[in-house]
Amino acid sequence: MTTQTDHFDVKGAIGAQVEATFDDIQSLYQQLHQSPELPFQEHKTSARLAEALEELGYEVTRGVGGTGVVALLRNGEGPTVMLRGDMDALPIKEETGLDFASRETAVAEDGNEVPLMHACGHDLHSSCVVGAAAVMAGVRAHWSGTLMLICQPAEEIFGGARAMLDDGLYTRFPRPDVVLGQHNMPALAGTVGHIAGGAMAACTNLAVKIHGAGGHGSMPAQAVDPVVIAAHVVTRLQTIVSREVPPEETVVVTVGKLHAGTQANIIPHSAELEINIRSFDNTLHTRVVDAIERIIRAECEAGRSPTPPEFRVLNETISLHNDATAVERVRRAHAEHFGEASLYAMPRLNGSEDFPFFGNAEAGGFGGEDIPCVYWFIGATPESRWVETPGTSVAEKMRQLEMPHSPYYFPGNPVTLRTGIEAMAAGALAYLAS
Repeated sequence: MTTQTDHFDVKGAIGAQVEATFDDIQSLYQQLHQSPELPFQEHKTSARLAEALEELGYEVTRGVGGTGVVALLRNGEGPTVMLRGDMDALPIKEETGLDFASRETAVAEDGNEVPLMHACGHDLHSSCVVGAAAVMAGVRAHWSGTLMLICQPAEEIFGGARAMLDDGLYTRFPRPDVVLGQHNMPALAGTVGHIAGGAMAACTNLAVKIHGAGGHGSMPAQAVDPVVIAAHVVTRLQTIVSREVPPEETVVVTVGKLHAGTQANIIPHSAELEINIRSFDNTLHTRVVDAIERIIRAECEAGRSPTPPEFRVLNETISLHNDATAVERVRRAHAEHFGEASLYAMPRLNGSEDFPFFGNAEAGGFGGEDIPCVYWFIGATPESRWVETPGTSVAEKMRQLEMPHSPYYFPGNPVTLRTGIEAMAAGALAYLAS
């Protein structure tokens, strides 16, 4: 075995392996796309991925953190590199018109039947993990160390990463020296975007119940109207960003749900809100959530609410911080593989991920120091569509295109699938083949 890359054509070797396995990976992708599953219900998906990884000779463990899959390829002395992909889908009816579009439905937690779609490309991500596994197995004579592959459940509800960590991910399996991941975006297919430092926002989804005292709509003085209290809450929450957050910081506070009552002449007993909070600083994020609770409590007291408000965190995640040194190392490998012209500077996203839990020792609940993370972005828009889209910059064009979570969003074209496989393999070899 050699660990020297002086005479090893990394780009050529990756390309040859991708060419040899691409038809199988594309078939796998289409199977996964047709059969999406909700968070923590990815039983068929995880079984199919585990089988594919076992066929490649990996040491596979199923059921980690519920439906998660861990696959190891131990190849002598060297670092441990973790590649992560996610598996879960969304309750959206697919409108792409694809021959292999999803027609699946499932029963959600509330008992309602919902349509299912891979509208965020998690089927693409997990297929790229399997593709990268095939590449790395095929070139194992040219690298040394341990490759650790993760197929993670429940990213959409920010639950899967912590579930896998809580199930002993870094005690039952090797603790990685670096964690690598990627996500598709409506940039030009075949391109790869990088960003160091703060890359994606922390997010908290908070459910609130405001209590009133219901009564007849004609006699409001004999009731406590939770609708009026809720209206004051929605208005007052807007002052957090404008009056409590420094202007150089980015914070979003959105009331996405407000429900109360059944008809016009009835004052209801309660009002329910769901609030979405996003920011790029975890400490500031905590202060904003505290401010929301402070304001709601005060408005309830001012409105004579007979019972204190109830708060429930639906789900939450921390901000994603890409390690600058690790980003530069991976970016250099991608530049050598794809060419500098195929790379772009990824703008910071208000979107959120639970990927950062894998690197943050405190938030992830594992001991020791933080683990460097690199999370990059692969373009998903075919060239013909990209050229005709208005805008001069990547950010301007992306604003004109369907985004993840749209029923029309389809990132799984062959160019993007190839790019995702090659980007993962090149990123891993940046650590294992030197």
